Amino acid sequence: VQLQASGGGLVQAGGSLRLSCVVSGSTFSRNGMGWYRQAPGKQRQLVATITSFGDTNYADSVKGRFTISRDNAKNTVYLQMNSLKPEDTAIYYCNVIPYSQISNWGQGTQVTVSS
Repeated sequence: VQLQASGGGLVQAGGSLRLSCVVSGSTFSRNGMGWYRQAPGKQRQLVATITSFGDTNYADSVKGRFTISRDNAKNTVYLQMNSLKPEDTAIYYCNVIPYSQISNWGQGTQVTVSS
């Protein structure tokens, strides 16, 4: 599976970013997908998920601020991030869910939120 994340950048606190992740080499429409993030010195964290049916779930730390969505026609999963905080600074990755089904990782996209 190839996972190409993009859309990260440097933004001030309170700002917004929209991440995209194009997935190839899998039956995308049948897979649940998630956005994960890893901050320096911390473990990788699952922040948002979307099932093949479109049901979504969020970590408490991003609930109400982040929105995950998918476009099966484009094999793409999105993460709309609003009201960004400095603690959201991390490398963001997309991948399948559950975690046990992950075979490889893409390069991720860096999100940096300045205070």
